[in-house]
Amino acid sequence: MPDTRSHPLARFRSEFPIFERAVYLNTCSLGALSRRSRARVTELLDTWDARGAPAWYDVWWESLEALRAGYARVIGADPHAIALHPSISSALGVLASAVAAPGRPRVVVTELDFPTVAYQWLARRPSGVEVEVVPSHDGATVSLAAIADAVDDRTAIVATSHVFYSTGAIQDLAALADIAHRRGALLVVDGYQAAGQLPVDVQSLGIDCYLGGGLKWLLGGPGIAFLFVREGLRHRLVPQTTGWFAHRDQFAFDPVDLAFHDDARRFETGTPALAAVYAQLGGLEVLEAMGWEAVREVTRHLTVDLIAQAEAHGLRLRVAARPEERSAIVMVAREDPAADVRRLARAGFIVDARPGHVRFSPYCYNLQEDHVAALAELAAVGP
Repeated sequence: MPDTRSHPLARFRSEFPIFERAVYLNTCSLGALSRRSRARVTELLDTWDARGAPAWYDVWWESLEALRAGYARVIGADPHAIALHPSISSALGVLASAVAAPGRPRVVVTELDFPTVAYQWLARRPSGVEVEVVPSHDGATVSLAAIADAVDDRTAIVATSHVFYSTGAIQDLAALADIAHRRGALLVVDGYQAAGQLPVDVQSLGIDCYLGGGLKWLLGGPGIAFLFVREGLRHRLVPQTTGWFAHRDQFAFDPVDLAFHDDARRFETGTPALAAVYAQLGGLEVLEAMGWEAVREVTRHLTVDLIAQAEAHGLRLRVAARPEERSAIVMVAREDPAADVRRLARAGFIVDARPGHVRFSPYCYNLQEDHVAALAELAAVGP
């Protein structure tokens, strides 16, 4: 294990000014702002000021293409398989509007998924959609057997998470794809808590749709997300929620005929928020400068050490039982997590609270000393 006190990416820490004022251990809520993202947004503002709308026809249009390509590199996809959205909710809404499976009204989700995954389908119950919520047997994971039992020949979609936001547990996507496909269902994966901190290869995993975005581990901030749709599926899905960016000849401004793009842009909606696009380009730039393998290895080692340090303090953890199923989200059980988060903030540590837990999420810009000091502060008032 490399020395996490001064790992190979420690030299990039100065790229994130927040560490000049605090210890940031909350990437799973919001990635730290990089100097490159700020510079990219300033570049956008300077172009807006200097050129106005004509910038759309070259540099701003090119920025959208660059971002689709950037997201594609993160998950091992082709840029033509990527649609841009302002949020996962937006992308799921368009996707849900496009899935029509006669005789298959059921959608399977789990109780540990972020609620927006279930909300898209629950909102469609008046139109006949049936939502099956698979429970967790241990409060941290959901067994593959339980999901397999819930999927039948009436199931259209298995919609679930790559990494559970509430426990950090990693799901076996290849196994989930097999479960869904054996019954003729699609696998839709919320990868917001995975893409960036974990390796993702949508091609080898056999995933039908994968969603992620900039808010967290991709360091792009709020307002930008993506939807991957595999090639063989794209032409079968016709969105009923749409916008002018989905039209293959959008500048014809044709109000009579809606002709969708042949690629994943058919799942886009309206004009993207360029400030979010530029911020995300900056975030990807710094992560690619670090190197994806190094980002993931450093993050993994920091997480292993954080868990060991927490256990040494006698703190109770809510994490997957198997180390290989653990991501960089570590839940520490507390009686009053909101009070603990406020106290830690006063001491200069930024973490987050979830029901019954304080949530830590180290990333590649952290050092071992960050979580060592934060855990000592937390344990000072008892386990």
